[in-house]
Amino acid sequence: MQNSGFFRSAQRWLFRTPDRALNQAYEAAQMIVAIEREYFGGNPISTRYGSYGDSAMEYFQGELKKYLNLIKVRMAEFRASRSIVRVSESRVMEVDLPASEADELAVNVIDQQAMFFRKLRLVDEVLARYANLDANPERVITLANGSNGSLEPAPSAQVLRAKATQARSSGPNLANQNGAAAVTNPINPDGTRAAGLSDRVNVLPRSILRTVDRIRQDLDPNAEQEVVKEFRNSKSKTTAAIRFVLLLVIVPLLTQQFTKAFIVGPIVDRVRAGGTEPEVFLNIEMEEEALHELQQFEERLRFEVLIGKAPPLSELNIEQRVRTKATEIEDDYRDRSASAVKNVFSDILAAIAFAMLLVYRRQDVANVKSFMDEIVYGLSDSAKAFIIILFTDTFVGFHSPHGWEILLEGLSRHLGLPANRDFIFLFIATFPVILDTIFKYWIFRYLNRISPSAVATYKTMNE
Repeated sequence: MQNSGFFRSAQRWLFRTPDRALNQAYEAAQMIVAIEREYFGGNPISTRYGSYGDSAMEYFQGELKKYLNLIKVRMAEFRASRSIVRVSESRVMEVDLPASEADELAVNVIDQQAMFFRKLRLVDEVLARYANLDANPERVITLANGSNGSLEPAPSAQVLRAKATQARSSGPNLANQNGAAAVTNPINPDGTRAAGLSDRVNVLPRSILRTVDRIRQDLDPNAEQEVVKEFRNSKSKTTAAIRFVLLLVIVPLLTQQFTKAFIVGPIVDRVRAGGTEPEVFLNIEMEEEALHELQQFEERLRFEVLIGKAPPLSELNIEQRVRTKATEIEDDYRDRSASAVKNVFSDILAAIAFAMLLVYRRQDVANVKSFMDEIVYGLSDSAKAFIIILFTDTFVGFHSPHGWEILLEGLSRHLGLPANRDFIFLFIATFPVILDTIFKYWIFRYLNRISPSAVATYKTMNE
């Protein structure tokens, strides 16, 4: 009986797969249409139809990509399952209620087959709209100077390739002008060109057209509002980026201190107090430091007695003072050992908090990245070269091994680990070299392409 019920459920699920896949694709298409109507005036989701900031457009593009991928997956599932089972019968009817603000209550009875084709039509329209929008067609015009008037390629053929994105980036006036020149250049019956094509396309330099366009924008009565709007968008992005950077610094620190004082600390103290006598020293280095400190105290005490700075003391008094100092050192190093154990767990929790900020605040991470790019690439060439030299000399320069050694020793002391000299020297011998290689690759691959003059200034200053 259980097997028969399972098979019936599986059969019912399989028969409903086409309807379910189509409904999910239709809902995703409706979400895209809702975003278009709400934020882009019914136009496609693109930067051409919405004056939003980079963060908002990145969000809209992410939503669009998510819904388009969902539509494609569900439509593939629909086509695969449609070839096996049929869609629900056409005799099933569906009741369509009008909007709530209608004056009279009317009920429209819609055939299920009509609903089926309406959903398919909407899904196809959305996919076609964004397939045409994402496509980057090229217009190719081949002009031959043959004598027979044919358009076959010739050695002197001139090919004009104009991408849509380049036409848009050059401005509407320039795009229209180029398009008109490309269309209105006919070929004479004798195979020659009527009025040179390159002459018509390059009537005015693009710099003059950009200057005219800038003057037109300055004379626009809404130019001031646009400037204020752009300033507010830039201000909001900068404020959000700085706020998130502060969160990346403050949240892990507060997490580390809070967990160490109120969560990890009491647990560690209770475990150490509930067991046997807790260990005073976590490693041999801590024991050697305590012994050296006690020896220094005893030698200083005897020296002060000899030079008359302290009153004469017998050997018994000196031994009592040394024993008292040893007890103080023991308590101090027991607390340091407990603090090191607490630091391990509290640092792990702080790292988890930092990772959660990066995972769940990806939009803020993108804002910080764009903000840092604007700062770095907005500097002058000499400032870029100065920062590069300062960074490389600090982390991968001649004196950097001393800094790495101090940093690693402090980290090991913070975590209560012994400072392994072999590991430290191996780290210093490998990690700065890898970091230097990555940095040089970044200079060669990206900075050399974006700002060649900054690379030249860096090489000159570095020499």
